[in-house]
Amino acid sequence: MSAETLPIEIQRENMVREQIEKRGIKDARVLEAMRRIPRHEFVADDAKNWAYSDSPLSIGDGQTISQPFIVAAMTELLHLQGHEHVLEIGTGSGYQTAILCELALQVYSVERIPKLARNSETRLAEMGYANIQLMVGDGTLGWPDHAPYDAIIVTAAAPQVPQALLDQLKPGGRLVIPIGPRFSQVLRVWQRLEDRFECHDSIGVMFVPLIGKQGWPSPF
Repeated sequence: MSAETLPIEIQRENMVREQIEKRGIKDARVLEAMRRIPRHEFVADDAKNWAYSDSPLSIGDGQTISQPFIVAAMTELLHLQGHEHVLEIGTGSGYQTAILCELALQVYSVERIPKLARNSETRLAEMGYANIQLMVGDGTLGWPDHAPYDAIIVTAAAPQVPQALLDQLKPGGRLVIPIGPRFSQVLRVWQRLEDRFECHDSIGVMFVPLIGKQGWPSPF
């Protein structure tokens, strides 16, 4: 029996054990959230057989649902405890959003593509998530109305960190963002201290571009 024909629950458990735990993700809350959330509900019907594969998948409009390990790694870097207000830039399919909803008190998510935002809002509501607000807009500018945030996660790559996002980070808060040229980036973690920012690089990644006033000017 191939991996794609195993029962969904077994595929999801195998995803967590083989793709995520064995690569060093240790946060028990992140692992449990990824065991609970049905990734196959966030992909197109013709991609459901590969929903738990070790790869990103297209969700249309030039966007993707990230590889499961990358979702776990970025989430773990936020150090969420359950009391946080989190800003997500790039709602996409809503899968990362659902993970955040499981782990934080309140999630705010900005998506620049209206169709993706509508689909994700409907999907998340149907799944019972009430601690999420979505907005269509330029994610490079953040969402100042609800700032400051305990954590900010960006699911698209920027040439440099948008200053607007740093400005909306609470002291002690963490920002995780892919930084670099179009086809090769590094996950960079920023932490705001009382009088300065500190940052360090994590793993190499490849994300779609972050489009906006403080990001890339166009998708191409």
